[in-house]
Amino acid sequence: MARQDLCIDQAVVFIEDAIQVFSGTGGILGNDTVVLEMRGHPCMEEKRASQRHSCVFCKHSSFWTPCLTFGKCLVCWYRSIFHRMDARSMCLYRWYYSNLCQRTLSFTIFLILFLAFIETPSSLTRTADVRYRSLPWEPPCGLMEGVELLCLLVFVADVSVKGYLVGWSQFQRNLWLLAYLTVLVVSLVDWTVSLSLLCQEPLRMRRLLRPFFLLQNSSMMKKTLKCIRSSLPDMASVGLLLAIHLCLFTTFGMLLFTVGEKDMEPNRERLAYFRSLPEALTSLLVLLTTANNPDVMIPAYSKNRAYAIFFVVFTMIGSLFLMNLLTAIIYNQFRGYLMKSLQTSLFRRRLGTRAAYEVLSSRLGQAGATPEAVGVKPQNFLQVLQKVQMTNSHKQAIMEKVHSYNDTLLSADEFQKVFDELDKSVIKEHPLKPQYQSPFLQTAQFLFSHYYFDYLGNIIALGNLVSICVFLVQDADVLPRNRDDFVLGILDCIFILYYVLELLLKVFALGPWGYLSYPSNVCDGLLTSILLVLEISTLAVYGFPHPRWKPETLGLLSLWDMTRLVNMLIVFRFLRIIPNMKPMAMVVSTVLGLVQNLRAFGGILVVVYYVFAIVGISLFRGTIVAPFGNSSLAPANGSASCGSFEQLEYWANNFDDFAAALVTLWNVMVVNNWQVILDAYERYVGPWSKIYFVLWWLVSSVIWVNLFLALLLENFLHRWDPQNHEQPPAGSVEAAYQMSEELMFRDILEEPREEELTEKLCRHPHLWLCR
Repeated sequence: MARQDLCIDQAVVFIEDAIQVFSGTGGILGNDTVVLEMRGHPCMEEKRASQRHSCVFCKHSSFWTPCLTFGKCLVCWYRSIFHRMDARSMCLYRWYYSNLCQRTLSFTIFLILFLAFIETPSSLTRTADVRYRSLPWEPPCGLMEGVELLCLLVFVADVSVKGYLVGWSQFQRNLWLLAYLTVLVVSLVDWTVSLSLLCQEPLRMRRLLRPFFLLQNSSMMKKTLKCIRSSLPDMASVGLLLAIHLCLFTTFGMLLFTVGEKDMEPNRERLAYFRSLPEALTSLLVLLTTANNPDVMIPAYSKNRAYAIFFVVFTMIGSLFLMNLLTAIIYNQFRGYLMKSLQTSLFRRRLGTRAAYEVLSSRLGQAGATPEAVGVKPQNFLQVLQKVQMTNSHKQAIMEKVHSYNDTLLSADEFQKVFDELDKSVIKEHPLKPQYQSPFLQTAQFLFSHYYFDYLGNIIALGNLVSICVFLVQDADVLPRNRDDFVLGILDCIFILYYVLELLLKVFALGPWGYLSYPSNVCDGLLTSILLVLEISTLAVYGFPHPRWKPETLGLLSLWDMTRLVNMLIVFRFLRIIPNMKPMAMVVSTVLGLVQNLRAFGGILVVVYYVFAIVGISLFRGTIVAPFGNSSLAPANGSASCGSFEQLEYWANNFDDFAAALVTLWNVMVVNNWQVILDAYERYVGPWSKIYFVLWWLVSSVIWVNLFLALLLENFLHRWDPQNHEQPPAGSVEAAYQMSEELMFRDILEEPREEELTEKLCRHPHLWLCR
C-alpha cells in the first residue's frame, strides 16, 4: 500500500507539472527537456533488457507498468529537470513548488532589489535636484545588512533544496546552479567585509550581483537571453557598419570644417562641434539619434547652404538605413519566435501528458486468449485528480469527462484529450435579471438594460469631458483666486447626479449581482460613488455654487483642489467607452495580452537598469554639485551658455542615489537632449564618462528597444491575423469557452507524432519502454 501511495504521489507530481504548461505560465519560453531518472527508487525494480537500455517497472499492481517522471522549467519558477523520487524527496519537491514557498522566494527577490532605494545613498528625499535636496535619512550600519542577510539565507536554502532535489551529478552540470552558488558565496564574503569595515567600504560588489537572483529564477528570461546572444553576431555586423560610417564621416567632417588660410573669422561649426576628433565623433553619434538636429548643422548651413548635404547624407545613411536595418535584422532573427515557443509548449504538453499516462496505465486481458488492453483506469485517474492542485472549474470539468468513460480504459489519445479542458476558460454567465410583474417595470427594465442606454451614457460622459476642456482653455491664464467656478460647479453637480441615476437604473434593470458581474460596471460604479462622496463633501464644506463662488480654503483642500480632483475622476471615467468601441477594445485587449508574453523582456530591462544604475552611482556620485552660495541658479542662468546643463536646469539628472540614477538612465535612453547630459558629465567628471553613456545607449536604446519593437510586431501580426480569430458558431459548445493562445493557434501548430514522443521518452540511457 505504501508503494502504491508513493506511485500515486508521483502521478500527482507529473500531472501538476503538466498543468503548469497548460496554465500558460510555463512552456512558452521554457526548456523542453524531458528527464527520466528512476534509479534507486524504492518501488522500482529494474530489468536489464540489453546493455544499452534498462526497463523500469512499478510493482504497485499485479501488472508490470512503466513508471516515468519528467521535469521542466517554469517561466517564473525554476524547476530542476532532474529530481529525486523517494518519498521524502517527493514531499520536499511538492512543498518547494507550493504557492507559499514560491511566493516567499519571489518576495525575497523583490526585497533584496528594493534595498537599493533605502541603503546608502538613500533615495528617501522629496526631490533629486541638488539645489533643493535635503539630507536624506541614512540607515544605521547593520540594519539593512541584517535584512540583506535574511534574504541571502533564503537564497542559500533555495540553492540547497535545488541541489538536493537534482542530485550532485546534475548540479555539477548545471551552469545556472553553479553560478547561483558562486554569486551567493561572493555576496556573503562581501557582506562580511562590509560589516567588518563598519559599512564604510567604497564599493559593494554584491549590489551588482543582486539582479542575478531575478534572472536565475525565470526560465523565460534565460531563454530570452539565449535568443539575444544568438542575435549578437548579426547585430555586431550592423554595429560595425555604423562604426565605419561614424568614423568616415567624422574624418570627413574634420577635414571639411577646418579653418582655411583665407578665412578671416573662425569657423563656428568647428568651434562648436568639430573642435577635436572625440568631440566630432560625439556630435555625429548624437546626430545619429537626431537629438541635436538641426542644431549641429545650423552654424555651417548659415555660412553656406551646400554644407547641408553633408548632414543630410549622414542622417539618411545612418538613421534611415543602418538603424532601421538593425531593426529588420532583429525582427528577422525573432520572426516566428512566438510560434516556435507555442510549438515547444505544445510538444511539452503532449510529452507531459504521455508521461503521466505511462505512470497510470494498466493492462487487462489474458495473453494468447484476447489481445491485451492497455490504458488508464478511470478510478485510478480520479484518485490522482483528487490530490492534484488545479482550479476548481478545470478539475470539475476533467472529472466529469473521466466519469463519462465509466469502467472503460482510457487510451493514450483519450487521456491526452481529457487535458484539453485546461485549454479552455469557462465564460462566467451573468446572473438572471430580476422578474417584475408590472408591464411598466418590465418595459423600464428592457430600456435600461439595452445597450442603447450605454450609448446614451457615453454621449453624456463625452459632453462632460468637452465641458471640462472648454473651461480649461478659457481659464488657462487665469489664477485660481480669480476664477469663477459657478458654471463648472453647476455642471459637475448635474453630470454627477446623472451618473448616480444611471447607476441606480442599471441596478434596477440588472439586479445588484447582475450589475456587479460586469467589470466595466464595477469600475464605473466605484468612480461614481467616489464622485458622489467628493461632491457631497464639497457642498457640505463650501455650500451650493453661486455666482462669484470663491470661498476661502477650508479643511485640507481648497475649492479649486476639490474641483480638480472631481474633474480628474470624470476624465478617467470617460474610459468606459472603450468596451463599447470594438476596434479600440481589440487594441486594448491585444496590448494587455502582450504584457504576459513580453514580461521577460521587461525583466531583462530591470536587470540592465539595476546594473547600470549601481555602476553609475559608483562612478558619478557627488560629481554634480549645486552652485556655490545659492539654492537657486536663476541669477546665474544669464552667464550659462544656451542649451547647457546649467541653463536648462538639469540638476536632478544625477547619480547621487538609486532613484535619481534610474531617472537619469531613462532620460538618456529616450535620447531627447541626451547630448546635454553627455557634455555635463564630460565637464564635471572627464571625457571617459562618455563611454558609460554610449554603452548604455547601445544596450537600452539600440538593442533592447529594437528587440521590443520586433517582438511587438510579431505578436501583433499573429493576434490580428483574421485566420487566427475565427469565432465558433453561436450556441455551440466552444462558444461557451474563452480560448487560450495555444488553442487559438492550434490549426497552425504541428501536432507531435507518437514516434517523436516515444523516442523522447526512450532517449534516456537507463530507460526502456517495454511496450
